[in-house]
Amino acid sequence: MTITTPLSPTDRTRLRREKDRAATDRAALHDVLRDGMFCHLGVVVDGAPLVLPTAYGVDLDAGEDGVLYLHGSVAARSVVASPDQTICVTVTHADGLVLARSAFHHSVNYRSAVIFGVPTLLTDPAEKLHGLNRIVDHLVPGRSGAVRPPSRKELAKTSVLALPLTEASVKTRAGAANDDEADLDLPYWTGVIPLRVVAEEPITNPDCDLLVPAHIRTRANQLGAVPART
Repeated sequence: MTITTPLSPTDRTRLRREKDRAATDRAALHDVLRDGMFCHLGVVVDGAPLVLPTAYGVDLDAGEDGVLYLHGSVAARSVVASPDQTICVTVTHADGLVLARSAFHHSVNYRSAVIFGVPTLLTDPAEKLHGLNRIVDHLVPGRSGAVRPPSRKELAKTSVLALPLTEASVKTRAGAANDDEADLDLPYWTGVIPLRVVAEEPITNPDCDLLVPAHIRTRANQLGAVPART
């Protein structure tokens, strides 16, 4: 199913500066989430902000606008505090270093998403397993079906949060440096250094004598892996 609900700005997601960089198509949010592997979870714990990096998973067919899944230990302060408040989750891609003729106009090409909402702490074992599988498969598609599933004891030790994708914003920058017209004749190099995440060839554990599975090699190839030099 394709979600077509637009990204409707709220007081928290409306851009105050450089409004032309805001995306209104929800597909832009899906693209940022699809291409990312890690997010930052922002939550208030004991009266102070706490921002932590973590893996995530997505189910675009869950709820009205899709759901983002987060997980952690049942004792993790960030997870314990989250269901009682509005949290903020961000995903950022750095796509290039933009080098202008002037220091002022140096910038970064990027894609970023900011999601606000009150998450639900999942308690049903089937829902928790679904969320965990989404996280595992987001990193490596097909992985959850190629490993031992969590035991009842492991599920009991793990908390899973479900955050609706309803309140979100997407902001991007692409292209060359925007130099002042008065600086165009200055003798300084200007351009972009493109950036991307690149995988290396999968490394099999010393205690494993199996060949690299197809789903692992496929994922590595998607991330630009090249065979190791001999």
